[in-house]
Amino acid sequence: MAIRVLVAEDSLTVRKRLVEVLGEDPELKVVGEAADGKQAIELCQRLRPDVVTLDMMMPVMTGVAAAEYIMAYCPTPILVVSASTNRGELFRTYDALAAGAIDVLDKPTRGEPDGAWEARLRSAVKLISRIKVITHPRAKLALAAPAGPRPASPSGAVPERSAPARLVAIGGSTGSPAAVVDILRALPPEFPAPILLVIHINEPFGAAFAEWLDGQSELRVRYPVDGEPLWREGGGRVLMAPPGKHLVLRGGALRLVGGPERHSCIPSVDVLFESIALEVGRETVACLLTGMGRDGALGLQAIRRAGGATIAQDEATSAVFGMPREAILLGAAEQVLPLPQIASALVAATGGRGGQGAR
Repeated sequence: MAIRVLVAEDSLTVRKRLVEVLGEDPELKVVGEAADGKQAIELCQRLRPDVVTLDMMMPVMTGVAAAEYIMAYCPTPILVVSASTNRGELFRTYDALAAGAIDVLDKPTRGEPDGAWEARLRSAVKLISRIKVITHPRAKLALAAPAGPRPASPSGAVPERSAPARLVAIGGSTGSPAAVVDILRALPPEFPAPILLVIHINEPFGAAFAEWLDGQSELRVRYPVDGEPLWREGGGRVLMAPPGKHLVLRGGALRLVGGPERHSCIPSVDVLFESIALEVGRETVACLLTGMGRDGALGLQAIRRAGGATIAQDEATSAVFGMPREAILLGAAEQVLPLPQIASALVAATGGRGGQGAR
């Protein structure tokens, strides 16, 4: 059976091009076209497509608003098809990813080999059509969170260590922008440890992600400078791997290094986690979030073997239970936690008394 696609794009020229490209593949079938966000929602509810391709800059209702509504009331895999050079549109793209959109693809530009962009579009649509999406993360978590306290691990016991962790490391991929925002918002502004972060966002869409993430919580977020000391500024900050570079810890300094790719990824969660395991594994709490593939599983295992605390996001709150599942199968995850509990676990591991709870 063909994959049913809804195309939402206000430009008639671009929309017809998308429909044409998708229609060239017998495995894909365009079942509807929307010229604005409101129409996209109405057609999604009526047609129940397998995938929605969604522009960000649309009249009546923006792509971000449409993504939020779709993921809250008729969850459907969303591929954002967006221009990547405009800073405002980049921020809207990040907002859509935080709302639960699965992936992002840039609109076609001049200079690409014939057929290359078209192949990427069809491949992306097929890939995300296989993902079983969950309801909008914040809506789902708000409904799921019970009134009383929940245990921090399946056994109900939080592992104890002789000394608090000095470093937090977080990695994620598909679905992780939303998860990271929830975690950072739930951490106190005086959080004592620096946080090293790797999220898979392809260039050119990763260019302004740290800047956008910096505005989502009270913690400061930025891309590090190659060679800067990790411990110089203390806690309360997030240092994120920039697109196209691996982030590693060497001799107490953060280094930005080139390829090769790991699991077809650069930056790679495994590369960061394994460098941390060698340097300060015993003093680290590491968390592997929702994502497709297996990047981060071996790195999380290395940190656990070095004596660090390790957490994997659970299946119920993961958009894609690929990376966490691989880590769990390896025995790399000391705790398997739902997203609302992760911030509190990080606070506890670094010597605090508890987080503020996911908002």
